[in-house]
Amino acid sequence: MGSLAAATTEKDIRAGAEIIYGAEECYNHSMELLKALGFPEGVMPLKNLDEAGLVRETGYVWMKQKAPYEHFFKGTNTKVRYDTEVTAYVENGKMKKMTGVKSRQMLLWVPIVEMSVEEKEKIYFKSVVGIGRSFPASAFADDVKAESVEAVAN
Repeated sequence: MGSLAAATTEKDIRAGAEIIYGAEECYNHSMELLKALGFPEGVMPLKNLDEAGLVRETGYVWMKQKAPYEHFFKGTNTKVRYDTEVTAYVENGKMKKMTGVKSRQMLLWVPIVEMSVEEKEKIYFKSVVGIGRSFPASAFADDVKAESVEAVAN
């Protein structure tokens, strides 16, 4: 019975959503969204997206990929895991109530629940326990450039 209530709630949350399907369309949509929010493209390097959605009225977004993905950010020396579905509520310069994103800290995977742009030069990440950390935005932009060079080389 609990799953029926959860399904109804999920359906309600996504009511009125703009939904995009297909890898290229979803990738372009997610990059446009990050740019509109003020984040660098490389901050959410999701792979093989097959669905993305946005409820403009509430700011609720989701991105589904075919499989979980782990990414090592060289500029921050941090490993991040993205589940098959990543969700958040967005507003200018902020993603909050995030699900599906975890950062490797020492031996533990710590859920990231919020990220925000600070003065356009830094990105602040907040964990589920309320502890946060800032990184230069350029650390994520550099990651995108490195991936582009690798793709061209292969």
